[in-house]
Amino acid sequence: MTPNRESIVKVFGITGSSGSGKTTLLDQLIPRFVADGLRVAGIKHTHHGFDPDTPGKDSWRMRQGGCENVVLVGARHLTLMRHYPEDKPSPEIGEALAVLPPDTDLVMVEGYKWSDFPKLEIYRPGNGKAPLWAEVPGVVAVATDAMEAVAGQTTLPVIDLADADAIYGWIRDYLASH
Repeated sequence: MTPNRESIVKVFGITGSSGSGKTTLLDQLIPRFVADGLRVAGIKHTHHGFDPDTPGKDSWRMRQGGCENVVLVGARHLTLMRHYPEDKPSPEIGEALAVLPPDTDLVMVEGYKWSDFPKLEIYRPGNGKAPLWAEVPGVVAVATDAMEAVAGQTTLPVIDLADADAIYGWIRDYLASH
């Protein structure tokens, strides 16, 4: 599914095998886009179950009572907890995009690797896992710690994983031209 939301200007993902450094790279990229004046949102998709609520708390009791949606509001945070039954598939990226504020300029995504939107793959040959770019839709570039070896394996742009400024610049230029 291609993400579609008129009010969101750009969606860009970071993909790669487990342990490749996706979150570490996002930690370096997001502040750079924020410094550009963009309103950045993040989406993290995980296949592992999680529950942000605390058993016994009021919001948890509302969900236990049958609420499909519970909004938890504090002085500086608002959290929407939407429950999906176990017999239903995990929400698609479009559902995650739909809950973001309309003034969002850029959404940085970790996960949703099988969804078709532009992504940079982090590929570390030393991890012993095959690259994803041939199978995963939307991979438009590769960041790696093995530049010469990877450059000979793909026609995609290859960027040094150790150079967060170069990766940021490449993504910024890509987003500006697409």
